[in-house]
This record gives sequence, structure tokens and C-alpha cells, in this order.
Amino acid sequence: MVYLQNSGLGNIVNPLISLADEDVYNIPVLFMVGWRGEPGTKDEPQHKKQGKITLSTLEVLGVKTFILEDEFKPIIDEAVSYMKKTLKPAAIVVKKGTFSKVKLELPPDAFSMSREEALEAMMKHIDNKSVIVSTTGKTSREVFEIREKSGDTHERDFLTVGSMGHTASIALGIALSSKKRVFCIDGDGSMLMHLGGLGVAAINAPKNFKYIVVNNGAHESVGGQPTIALDINTKKVLEGLGFSKVYEVKTLEEIEREFPKFKRKNKAALVVYVNQGSRDDLGRPTTTPVENKDLLMKFLRRSRK
Repeated sequence: MVYLQNSGLGNIVNPLISLADEDVYNIPVLFMVGWRGEPGTKDEPQHKKQGKITLSTLEVLGVKTFILEDEFKPIIDEAVSYMKKTLKPAAIVVKKGTFSKVKLELPPDAFSMSREEALEAMMKHIDNKSVIVSTTGKTSREVFEIREKSGDTHERDFLTVGSMGHTASIALGIALSSKKRVFCIDGDGSMLMHLGGLGVAAINAPKNFKYIVVNNGAHESVGGQPTIALDINTKKVLEGLGFSKVYEVKTLEEIEREFPKFKRKNKAALVVYVNQGSRDDLGRPTTTPVENKDLLMKFLRRSRK
């Protein structure tokens, strides 16, 4: 059994149709799919399209779909029976609000900074000629709020609200096409998701590409599920991928000391260790993704003149 959000359907297309499909190994897999962006419900902009096409995507992939209702046991029994009979994958799609709410219990603080405190400290060292590309979830929300708090504009930021794992690739593309310094602010979960892409970014990074990973050891924005990022040597991983120098900071004082060195160094990376958790009143961007994109494009075009 595999549990995923419907945004994860894009990541399972290849193993599903080239491994589990009846034309290959014919392996029964039960998918439990969280239906983000279901038509008629309020959700984040990055889930709207995926919500609309969730059922049709599963149909195209040849996966029989069951929608979870209050009487869940007969539905699960039917899905399991179908798999045993056909050896084909099946999917149980779960609507928003089906499960009871569970309050996230944060682990004890292991470090001295929150993510927002670290972001604010770093952004003070990023001038108004540079670009920030920030990862999905609360990191981008906090970048947006820090700009609001300081009365700054949002034209120099690309908030990667979806496409988790691709932040470094987006930042690399902007850095290759611009002379602006581009600060990629990634998360540990996003970093681990597509290490191949990050390796390509590290090897091909121009001197204006600056990579930062904010490491709290969790997929905090979607429930706090742990990653392995605090159980591995992230510094050595980044060095192995091709970064020439990797700095690590765990306090605001270390950010003040190391960030200026980091931003002057070519092919450098910075690992920032923070606690899990965010403000209860943390807002969401008040600009749309398209507005965010257009503002950044105008800023980049102006800077070429």
C-alpha cells in the first residue's frame, strides 16, 4: 500500500506504467490518494489543476478508483478484492475532511533558530539586485511575509508554490540566463526528492548561483513527516554533488559570520539548521502565482537594459 497526495501522481506515473502495469509485471498496489484541490473545495492554487484531473489521470493510467465514503470498510474490501482477482493496482481516493483532525506534535527544539528567524537574518544580506527562488510550502510563505514586514516588493522573488524538488533547477535556469545573483532557498525534503537535478545544478552552476538548504528534518508544510536529512551528513552529500565549499550554520550569530563568505564564494552551498514549527498566524501570499511570475520577469527584463 502506498499513501500519497494527488500531487504525487506525477511522480508515480513512470513506475506505475513501466513496472506495475499488467503489460509488464502485473503487480497489485493499493494507492491511498489524498484529493487536494477537489472541484468545489477551497485549496492552494498549485492543487487546483491536479484536483480537477485526479480521477481522469488514474483512469488514463488504468488504475481502478474507489472514493472513500463514511462506510469505508466495504470500499476497502472491494478494492482489495479487485486487486487479488486482477493483480492490477487500485486507488482509494480520500476527500478533504474525511479523516479526523490530528494536532501535530512538534519534537523538542534541537537548534536555536526558527526557519523564519533564519530566513529574515539571511535576507538582510541579500541586496535588492539579487533574486530569491524559494521552495514550496511554509518557506515561500515566510519569504513573502518577510518582504511585507519590511515594506519591500515581491518582484525579486520566485515562490515555487508547487513542483517540489525542482527549486534548484528553476534557480539554475534563472542564473544561467541572467547576471543577477540568484539565491536558491531549498528545503531538506525538496533537496532529497531530486538529488539528480541538484547535482546537475551544482556541476553547471555559474558564479551567480547560490544554493541554500534549510534543514529541519521534516516535511513540515504537509504534516511534519520526518525526512532523513538530520540522519545523514548533508554537508558531504552536497560536496559529493559538486559544490566546492559547503558552509553550515546553526545560530543567528553564525549566519552573520558565514553568510557574507558564502555569497562571495563560487559554487558554494549553505546548510541552515532550524527547528520545526511556524507562527500560528503565518499568512499566505496575497499575489497569485501568475502575478509573481510576471513581476519577476519584468524585473529581469529591466535589469538587462
